[in-house]
Amino acid sequence: MGKQFDLAQKLDNTYVMHTFVRKPVEFVSGAGQWLIDEEGNEYLDFLSGIGVVSVGHCNTRVTSALEEQINKLLHVSNYYYVEHRGEVAERISLMLANGNDETWQSFFANSGAEANEGAIKLARLWGKQSLDGAYGIVSAVKSFHGRTLATLAATAQDNKQDPFAPLPMGFGRTPLNDIEALEVALDAEYDGTKPCALMLECVQGESGVWPCTPEFLKAAREMTHERGMLLIVDEVQTGFCRTGEYFAFQGYDIVPDIVTMAKGIADGIPMGAFAARTELASLLQPGMHGTTFGGGPVACAAADATTQIMCEEGFLAHVREMGEYLRKRLAELPFVTDVRGRGLMCGVSLEQPVAAEAVLNALRHGLVLNAPAADIIRFLPPLIIEKEDVDVLIEKLPLVYKEVCK
Repeated sequence: MGKQFDLAQKLDNTYVMHTFVRKPVEFVSGAGQWLIDEEGNEYLDFLSGIGVVSVGHCNTRVTSALEEQINKLLHVSNYYYVEHRGEVAERISLMLANGNDETWQSFFANSGAEANEGAIKLARLWGKQSLDGAYGIVSAVKSFHGRTLATLAATAQDNKQDPFAPLPMGFGRTPLNDIEALEVALDAEYDGTKPCALMLECVQGESGVWPCTPEFLKAAREMTHERGMLLIVDEVQTGFCRTGEYFAFQGYDIVPDIVTMAKGIADGIPMGAFAARTELASLLQPGMHGTTFGGGPVACAAADATTQIMCEEGFLAHVREMGEYLRKRLAELPFVTDVRGRGLMCGVSLEQPVAAEAVLNALRHGLVLNAPAADIIRFLPPLIIEKEDVDVLIEKLPLVYKEVCK
């Protein structure tokens, strides 16, 4: 590594909290599906900033929109109308409705955790007014909904929750894809309260790419509807075309009450949102929820350009085609025991628990990958990848894996 990397590492180690175990590389530029480090080495990116850089690094349409906006106005706050914000909200409504005659209203934040926090608040407001004060939230085991205290309480993973206990009250959990257990969970009490909402990811990303079964999600929709509860779908990682649909729930033929989103919305500019149809959204009155930076001019300009690209003819079809091709080629590898996912959100299980070592070694071979578990590699490439990119990955992975096996 060069002097520039050495300096970055020294400053980071000294002045930045050690909440991440960083990989030994500093990326300084990117284009499309490629990243370049400080020494000029090129890397094929199959992580895209954890599913964020949806239309490619430094997409010229996004960077042009950003440049134009940055030279005009950076910030004014939500006390005022903001250019592009209404256009983005309208496009999200159309993407959520997907041809149906319904209007969704969005609240713009800065991250997925904030989006989920807002959704929890709206659900509890609903419970207070419509379910005799019920405020419980049920989520699935191995879920991931954020790292604020409330979203951490909804993240049903003990190893993430235990260091920060006690957490906010009223949160319960249920196994994924177990319909009988779900029914029990929805009828239970948590810290003395009944649930007002069920919060699910259609595909659990952070724990290793575990999809819901169609039967489970349909049962979840039916059970919550029968009980007057809300169904919150966390689309922070699965949204904005990642799974080959505008939003993953659309591939399961259900309609939730609240949808949360972030990551791919603005191609790398921090932004999040939660959305609900007008009647439910209207429960949030002025002063009940807010943000200083959310939905600002710069983020909205980036989101406007990004979502325009996603809504163009052929974009979703490309994601589906590349996703099928990626899963097909990964299944050909002899050391892969399972391939799962939807669209360009894919997880593979390995014969040996060497995923972390393989991800580190992959950098030596010009690949950017991710290991959410000891025996799982996750693939979240930019949605613009082509078959030749997948072929390069498949060509290199056997050696990457062989070099780290014991």
